[in-house]
Amino acid sequence: MSAPHDWHRRRVLITGHTGFKGAWLSFWLREQGAEVFGYSLDPPTEPSLFQVARIGELIAGDIRADIRDPSALKEALADVRPEVVFHMAAQSIVRLSYSIPVETFSVNVMGTAHVLDAIRHAPSVRAAIIVTSDKCYENLGGARPYRETDPIGGNDPYSASKACAELVVASFRASARALGPEGSDVAIASVRSGNVVGGGDWSPDRLVPDCVRAFVAGVAVTLRNPDAVRPWLHVLEPLAGYIEVAERLLDAGAERYAAAFNFGPAPVNDANVLKVAQTVAQLWGSGARVEIVGGANLPEATTLRLDSTKALQLLGWKPRWNFAETLERAVEWYKAWQQGRDLRQLMTRQLATFTAKSTT
Repeated sequence: MSAPHDWHRRRVLITGHTGFKGAWLSFWLREQGAEVFGYSLDPPTEPSLFQVARIGELIAGDIRADIRDPSALKEALADVRPEVVFHMAAQSIVRLSYSIPVETFSVNVMGTAHVLDAIRHAPSVRAAIIVTSDKCYENLGGARPYRETDPIGGNDPYSASKACAELVVASFRASARALGPEGSDVAIASVRSGNVVGGGDWSPDRLVPDCVRAFVAGVAVTLRNPDAVRPWLHVLEPLAGYIEVAERLLDAGAERYAAAFNFGPAPVNDANVLKVAQTVAQLWGSGARVEIVGGANLPEATTLRLDSTKALQLLGWKPRWNFAETLERAVEWYKAWQQGRDLRQLMTRQLATFTAKSTT
């Protein structure tokens, strides 16, 4: 990876800053001295990382608005004058997308289009990093890891919406100059990460939060798809990649990095749902139990892997924590929360440990 940029007093806008990944990114960039502004709806869960770690106390501005509101977006960008925009706001739950397909498309596709349109009218913005998903790839039914050159698509509304968002990003990037001189100098990248875990995620239908909720309640966590393989990695891993992409987009030769990037674990760290749940249960202790239940399931890929060769070759990025370390750090955070400890202090320590570990 390149030498880190000086983020001190660099103005950054993060959409979705009240979400799990957005709160961690806000915390990290603030630790580096950036002036962080957030644009989001209220925290999507109760509790939430944003609330329990008091992220709102750290950031320079906390704007509560919808990314589908073009006037509010343009006003926010005009007021904040950010140099970098990270777009993370989304409807991010696969199973929920079956219940609210139209809203999922509205938020993830039109929301992304509104963000990019507002950016092209904001002369302060030099770099935009649009977060989509590893599920944007067309499910080909094989075990081969997906590369950035593979076809995009999706059978469920969430996956399809993220594939559509990728098309929106590619369109704005390719037609920047035709869209107008204001947006012609913005370097735009899209980033696709694996299944992230880490302290502070309470989203529904996500494995580690489901485990924690069950174990805190003293009941077994139940698994519907124990054999499903996913690219698990700690939330700090893809965020390191997103920050690296932003830094490259701010440098000369940014056009080389105005592209799509995968951020996934090393193949040796791929694991199925059962292994993850059993490992979390073992780390949790105190009678934590795992049960497998039958029943009909919504269609979902059995195996999903990402090829991160491009990120390694162009960015020097690769994961720093292995499978065991990833889950140890996540469980450490949730246990600290359960014990009422200072979570921000723990996050500072985890971040320092992560950044100090070499990627070589």
